Amino acid sequence: MSHHEPLRTKRRRNLLTIFTILTAIAALVAVHSVIGGGRFFSGGDVPTETTVVSDVPAVSNLDPALRAALGRASTEASRAGITLYITSGWRSADFQRKLLQEAVATYGSKEEASRWVATAKTSAHVSGEAVDIGSWDASAWLATHGAKYGLCQIYDNEAWHFELRSDAPVEGCPATYFDPTYDPRMK
Repeated sequence: MSHHEPLRTKRRRNLLTIFTILTAIAALVAVHSVIGGGRFFSGGDVPTETTVVSDVPAVSNLDPALRAALGRASTEASRAGITLYITSGWRSADFQRKLLQEAVATYGSKEEASRWVATAKTSAHVSGEAVDIGSWDASAWLATHGAKYGLCQIYDNEAWHFELRSDAPVEGCPATYFDPTYDPRMK
């Protein structure tokens, strides 16, 4: 921040940071699924008692390269005492539409909801190319170490959302978008 930046701008920036952190914490409280020590467990959008990878569509329908990267990261994270939690993975188009409808009801408009939930046509979850990681320590660990596995945060306002970027182990993760409305893939 510049020394010449108006106080109002500083306050807005601070409020946005606090809002983003509180939103991330609220989302992480809803954790239902676990990926740890190379094992995948799931909940949230699938039954919580399902623990076998092939039986859990939210995990088994993920892109195989993404699943493999998550497995490698999970193994290393467990050595550091961190368990990576997946709160959401692959989603059916119908489920994604339902999430968007719920977000519109929550946020009051499709425009505001689109800051948090993509359409079924644009969601990386529907294509199996994204996961939401739960627990603050797991998201923080993956944000710090994920590039090594090609796992990158995509949005500033969704600290839990990770996608595979195959060039990240060499080039690092790309710059994040402020929120999904700034992502050209969402257009």
